[in-house]
Amino acid sequence: MRLFIALDFPDAVRETLRELIQKLRPEARGAKWVRPESMHVTLKFLGETEPARLGDIRGAVAAANSPRPVEMRFRGLGFFPHERRPRVLWCGVEASPNLPQLAADVDRSLAAAGFAPESRPFVPHLTLARFESPRGIESLVGKAGEIASTDFGSAIEREFYLFESIRKPSGAEYRRVERFPFVKDGA
Repeated sequence: MRLFIALDFPDAVRETLRELIQKLRPEARGAKWVRPESMHVTLKFLGETEPARLGDIRGAVAAANSPRPVEMRFRGLGFFPHERRPRVLWCGVEASPNLPQLAADVDRSLAAAGFAPESRPFVPHLTLARFESPRGIESLVGKAGEIASTDFGSAIEREFYLFESIRKPSGAEYRRVERFPFVKDGA
């Protein structure tokens, strides 16, 4: 099983991003665009995992908690690693301070259960497109710069999910395996 831990977000934000992608698609026809229904805010990527490890994962992340919900605002566009040699177009996620803390808590819990800890800093984002090469996307870089501070919506989340990524010829499909509320005590 190919697994990851992630936050979901409202359909209204997905619809706004769907409209954005339709506007941007002609600017980079060679891009591999992500379907909005597949977008999520990844807290921890686990990769290929034996089904027998599901109990370890559940036990590790069930204890993750936060005193309040995570607040997120989806705003702006950018590129990884940078716009001169883009590999990924992303939508930024401005979040309450407890989001990085929650991601670190999940990572620590899973590291204690035997999963490799993250080596890169946590950067919340939504992947919109991936590029095989930067050729021909100058127009997209320019267009992204024009809407770099656009607001695409917001979310308040109280739970995260264990997802399974199922590879298909049409692209990966994500299935929720289990839900984990992280706001305890009725906050």
